[in-house]
Amino acid sequence: MKVAIVGSGLVGQAWAIVYARGGCQVQMWDGSEQALQTGYEIVKRQIRELQACGLLDNPEDVTGRLQICSSLEDVLDGVDYVQESLPEKVEIKRQIFEQMDTLAPSGVILASSTSSIPASAFTDALAGQNRCLVAHPVNPPYLIPVVEICPAPWTDPDVVLRTRQLMDQIGQKPVTVNEEVEGFVLNRLQGALLREAFRLVERGVVSVEDLDATVKDGLGLRWAFMGPLETIDLNAPGGLKEYCNRYGGMFQRMSLEQTSTEPWSDSLVERLDQERRELLSADELEKRRIWRDQRLMALMRHKRSEAQ
Repeated sequence: MKVAIVGSGLVGQAWAIVYARGGCQVQMWDGSEQALQTGYEIVKRQIRELQACGLLDNPEDVTGRLQICSSLEDVLDGVDYVQESLPEKVEIKRQIFEQMDTLAPSGVILASSTSSIPASAFTDALAGQNRCLVAHPVNPPYLIPVVEICPAPWTDPDVVLRTRQLMDQIGQKPVTVNEEVEGFVLNRLQGALLREAFRLVERGVVSVEDLDATVKDGLGLRWAFMGPLETIDLNAPGGLKEYCNRYGGMFQRMSLEQTSTEPWSDSLVERLDQERRELLSADELEKRRIWRDQRLMALMRHKRSEAQ
């Protein structure tokens, strides 16, 4: 399997690791030669980090499957699948997909990593629109395996199937989003939690620090191993139906309080940011991101050892 990575920023770099680790030959390209070289070096460094953390046994083999290309024509030459990871702007997506649809042989799947733009917004005028879809990763995808696969209305069902098979093959966890909805599934779930989190802090119900503790030391511990529906299925002796009979009224009453569509105010965002900066200064953010990735690596090792 030969995969083209179009765009060598953070998401493109992470995808390159995923595909190369999964056994694919990976060709990388970016419109900026400097960005391409930088991205390639970061990918090699991250592969060594995965080895150091016990998550990769053959770093030389993985690195050996990586290749950088000097043009869009070269990166698309002979590939079976394309993963585009350029900036989140419709016109950029439209332009690059028009070029890729012209240059890539028929049958090659053209996937976008976009986290918010539906494929229909930038593939509607393409001759090969039926081979285009979204394959949205969770960052960083080499540590968090879910990939949301969302077709446009005109995407061939076989393209969806082949993309799911590829994700299974390289060790990711494909999720099919059957309808183009803004934010797909993961960001909609995250958005619902964030909106209520902001609301609770704004009302003075809980502090920023204690809100995060409620998730990381409460809900998050369960959610690292099971989803919300399995969670409630296990939280009543008779399963999900009994749980809903017991607690459905409470959740319905709470939902009536959670229907506000008011945007987050500038003053609230400023307050939350200030409280976060008191807990973690801006110059420590990068160090904390590295710590986050190390914790994710440790969790991945544990989940692998306890695999179902």
